[in-house]
Amino acid sequence: MTQNVVITGSSAGIGRETAILFGRRGANVTLLARGRSGLDGAAADVREAGGQALTVQTDVADAAQVDAAASQAEGAFGPIDVWVNVAFTSVFAPFTEITSEEFRRVTEVSYLGFVHGTMSALARMKKRDHGTIVQVGSALGERSIPLQSAYCGAKHAINGFTESVRCELLHEKSHVRITVVQMPAVNTPQFSWVRTRLPRQPQPVPPIYDPEVAARGVLAAADRPGRKQYWVGGSTVATLLAQKFAAPALDRYLARTGFDSQQADQQVSPGRPDNLWEPVDDPAGTDHGAHGSFDDRSHGHSAELWLSRHARELLAVTGATALGVGGVLAGARRRSR
Repeated sequence: MTQNVVITGSSAGIGRETAILFGRRGANVTLLARGRSGLDGAAADVREAGGQALTVQTDVADAAQVDAAASQAEGAFGPIDVWVNVAFTSVFAPFTEITSEEFRRVTEVSYLGFVHGTMSALARMKKRDHGTIVQVGSALGERSIPLQSAYCGAKHAINGFTESVRCELLHEKSHVRITVVQMPAVNTPQFSWVRTRLPRQPQPVPPIYDPEVAARGVLAAADRPGRKQYWVGGSTVATLLAQKFAAPALDRYLARTGFDSQQADQQVSPGRPDNLWEPVDDPAGTDHGAHGSFDDRSHGHSAELWLSRHARELLAVTGATALGVGGVLAGARRRSR
């Protein structure tokens, strides 16, 4: 059966690689983003992979635009099976150097964009009692770091409202599912176009993962949405565990290291464009693709994702092995007696 999928923020990065993976399944993929060039490039990638693509220029901060895009998706391909919220923007700067307008804009895109997408998806999925919503979260939604207060606040908010919605769906005994994939640092173009007031170019905090790894995490969540969360990357696991058991020590560690670790060696060039208010691929007509500029430093595999996807099988095998070993030991004790 062909899946009908909607992905916000699909012109680059995780959203784009996720679209390609769904395309390889032969899915019908509706691509939402602001920039025309990136959308066209993503659509070409999906079709080359074997799927069908529809592009809708959408600012997810505008609820009416998101809902109209959802209607276009269903008009073109039929009922939506999977909705993936990815779109975000950010400002790299100390909190005191971010204006209220900038903070509001990051919140409207990176948090309310997820709210708007979830609202539009649920309005359609609940009527049919079928569908899956995948929120692309971040380890920074559990453990904040300096210089990204607006983004971290938005990611924390996504966790909070998604948990509430999940409880409501469970209460209603709905077959609609919602889940979150907590991501590590990923090599996407965002670090080249994010608004920054840092002296040096922003960079992801190592270790860095390829966007394909993150996309595989999204598909795993879409395939098995009964789990509350998926964790991608060893750094995500380490960060979330450290936050749980040693948060004060982590505060002090990040106060010492968090500024330098988010800046590369290159100075920020004067007049550097950013995508806070407008997409950077228009009107220049530049398609930035899925990858950022850190290919030589990024990883293409996540053992933690594999463990997440196979947790039940591993538990079953471990249990069966334990029972088998127990039986052997019991038999040996009987023989010895």
